[in-house]
Amino acid sequence: MPQKPRKQKYPHLVGSKWTARDKIEGWRHFQVMNRKNQGTFVFAELVAACDPTVRVWINAKLLWQRSLWQAGWQSLQESQASTEATAAEHS
Repeated sequence: MPQKPRKQKYPHLVGSKWTARDKIEGWRHFQVMNRKNQGTFVFAELVAACDPTVRVWINAKLLWQRSLWQAGWQSLQESQASTEATAAEHS
């Protein structure tokens, strides 16, 4: 019997937008331009929204760590409010 294809991890990764909690090479807003699978890991290539020459590859799993990233492009005020709300939840 043929083996079922495995479900792709993070199927909507490419094109998604993220805000870094801390600046990366001077920028906070990134978009996923590429993805690659290496063994059991999925990596995302992030490109800075305001400077397409700034590109970084990270383990895609890190994008779901709220202490590092927020989904979408958030203003600094929104990001700080979310950080404070998350801290209050864990207190």
